[in-house]
Amino acid sequence: MCYCESWNLESFQGVVEAAEEMQSPIITGFNGGFLRHATRSRPERLRYYAGLRLALEESSIPAAFILNETDDFAQIKEGIELGFNAVMVESDYLDPKSYLELVKRVISLAHTKGVSVEAQIGRLPHGNQQGHGVGQMTEPKAARAFVEETGIDALGISIGNVHILTHGKASIDLDHLTRIRAEVDIPLVIHGGTGFPPEFAREVIELGVAKFNFGTNLKQGYLTALRQGLAQYREPMSPHPFVGMGGPEDILRAGCEAVKTKVQELIRTYTRPHAGVPISNRT
Repeated sequence: MCYCESWNLESFQGVVEAAEEMQSPIITGFNGGFLRHATRSRPERLRYYAGLRLALEESSIPAAFILNETDDFAQIKEGIELGFNAVMVESDYLDPKSYLELVKRVISLAHTKGVSVEAQIGRLPHGNQQGHGVGQMTEPKAARAFVEETGIDALGISIGNVHILTHGKASIDLDHLTRIRAEVDIPLVIHGGTGFPPEFAREVIELGVAKFNFGTNLKQGYLTALRQGLAQYREPMSPHPFVGMGGPEDILRAGCEAVKTKVQELIRTYTRPHAGVPISNRT
């Protein structure tokens, strides 16, 4: 199952349209950490992004709506109130004790609302190492203890996968995944899907991976489409056909189409035929 992360209206449209055209279940949503990133002058209003959930109510496909990678309890609480039906609790910036306590707190709130919770054990290395530590593989017995103590619904794991890998492929340790699977029987999650070797997709799905996260490759395609479209614009041409009219010259629509094309490719590779949404019910 693919979680294809969005960051604006057009990217969300591309994800949903791709899944609808293929009649495939999908996981949609936004990155909570990005929406309140330190480089922003102020955090984004989550309500703007949560409002796009309304499009899923009329969709012809099963879809989950996740608030991804956040360690801010206030944001998680707001997201649940606004209709996200899954959350992923980020661990990268917390010590193990603080993370365990946060996940338990989120579980206590989320499960009373019918919201699924994903957490992670281990840390992924980053393709861009600036500001991030080295990776740490998921320890199988620690993963089992964490799952049993928290009651989470899905577990993000580190088996060689890499966050924000802009070129090349990660080196995946399938034997390590097998050892994790022997200890953990809930759905497993691969973050850093952009750099995941697609030739391993079928095998890791059989070993319990139910969700692959993608974002970097979607933004790469989106930016390429915008760059190509914008190259055709010269002042004093009218800007309207290039932004907001939705025709063949509209760079935003071109970005949407680029996302849609990539998502359809990912669905074909990373979704088990007739799969259901693994970590929550249809929104």
